[in-house]
Amino acid sequence: MNIKNLIFICLIVFMTGIISAKEASQKTVLITGASTGIGRLTAEILAKEGYLVYAGARKQKDIDSLNKIPNVQGIKLDVTVQAEVDAAVETINKAGLGLYGLVNNAGVGSGGPLIDVDEADIRWLFDVNVFGVIKVTQAFAPLIIESQGRIVTIGSISGVGTWFGGGDYTMSKHAIEAFSETLALEMAGFDVKVSVIQPGNYNSEIVKTSLSRHGELTEKQKKSVYADYYKDRLKRTGDRSKYKEPDEVVTAVKHALFDLKPRLRYMVVPDREEAKWTIASTIARVAQRNENQEHAFSRKELIEMLDKAIAKENGTKPAEN
Repeated sequence: MNIKNLIFICLIVFMTGIISAKEASQKTVLITGASTGIGRLTAEILAKEGYLVYAGARKQKDIDSLNKIPNVQGIKLDVTVQAEVDAAVETINKAGLGLYGLVNNAGVGSGGPLIDVDEADIRWLFDVNVFGVIKVTQAFAPLIIESQGRIVTIGSISGVGTWFGGGDYTMSKHAIEAFSETLALEMAGFDVKVSVIQPGNYNSEIVKTSLSRHGELTEKQKKSVYADYYKDRLKRTGDRSKYKEPDEVVTAVKHALFDLKPRLRYMVVPDREEAKWTIASTIARVAQRNENQEHAFSRKELIEMLDKAIAKENGTKPAEN
């Protein structure tokens, strides 16, 4: 063997070692509901920054579109179908790169006054927004535990407050709050961090998709005490282009996935009014629970509790009163 061939072989071995090391260190993330909106943008940005993204989608055309993005592998994944969840686990296991991050993003909207809304519609919404999250998290938990990774779920400020006609959706997002908080406690022993992102109003397809499920008024809706609500809903287009793109939400997802000190909750809203609505909703509940009960706390005691909570969140000492 001449010296040129020897150098060439050594170079190949050296480069192979570099590629293998890169593959071993490249963090992998699974994002559900990655065909549009927050999921799609998160997949694009993470992939651009060098992460390997498994992007879940239900339709083949969306999977094909995702596969065109470097560092993205589209996966057929309807979170309500156990067989597809199991197949996704098998695909990622076969790749041999493990899984560092799970982003539970898949979600749907519906809506309608609670005394009118069909039980089937509520069950469908919960199947995606709640049971789908549980199903996927349970399936991928072993991989996340093995990598001591992160689990991030996209909730909503609707998991904090409520609004007329949004009972089924807000119930599902309130459930995600409890899910994430409890999961964080249960995964702490495995050094797995859990976070919930609470976006406000950003540009997405969720309302348009929701409205597309509602056709002409049913006889029940025409006779309903909320008939005017249903008539008004028919006029809506679901166009959310007036809202900002969800770049700020993606920034929060990245912090939750990769920062050394991720937070449990990330409220991400486009303006101060939405921040005020969310915080005020929380404060109203504190007041409602505290007042007119045998063990009510004074204003001073409540402020001391708040100071301690703020200090704990910021890693500082409570303010002096």
